[in-house]
Amino acid sequence: MASTTSPERAPAPVRPDSRFMRQRLSRLLALGFGSGLSPRAPGTVGTLWAWLAFVVLDRWLEPAAWAAVLVVGAAVGIWACGKTARDLGVADHGSIVWDEIVAFWLVLLFVPAGFAAQFAAFLVFRFFDIVKPPPIRYFDATLEGGFGVMFDDLLAALYTLLLFALWYR
Repeated sequence: MASTTSPERAPAPVRPDSRFMRQRLSRLLALGFGSGLSPRAPGTVGTLWAWLAFVVLDRWLEPAAWAAVLVVGAAVGIWACGKTARDLGVADHGSIVWDEIVAFWLVLLFVPAGFAAQFAAFLVFRFFDIVKPPPIRYFDATLEGGFGVMFDDLLAALYTLLLFALWYR
């Protein structure tokens, strides 16, 4: 006799809110301390949060300390983004913005100081993160888990830095 049990379905995606975010440290980080809860353009809001945090923290952190923050932030981000994505039931939910935060910190570490250069970097980074030119789109579609969530934004950061290097050359 054949089994009548239906195949398991994936859980329905969760719409995160502040209560959901506060329940776990992984969610608090992945949702960018609440910046990812923005109802509109959470990736852009998360990147703006990263910019503000960079301006504040840069007063106390030397480049070597920033390098450590970036390495730890990326490693913790793989865990936090992967866990939060599973909790949300979506591989790379729009509210997960820790990837934008770490990637934009990387950009800001290397672009010239000053509002104009940083604003240009913000616009270029958001362009690459949204449009996802090759091979970013390929990696975004094929890499899974927290590593996949983090990697495409790090590539967008590298594209941004490459464009700035070419511009200043």
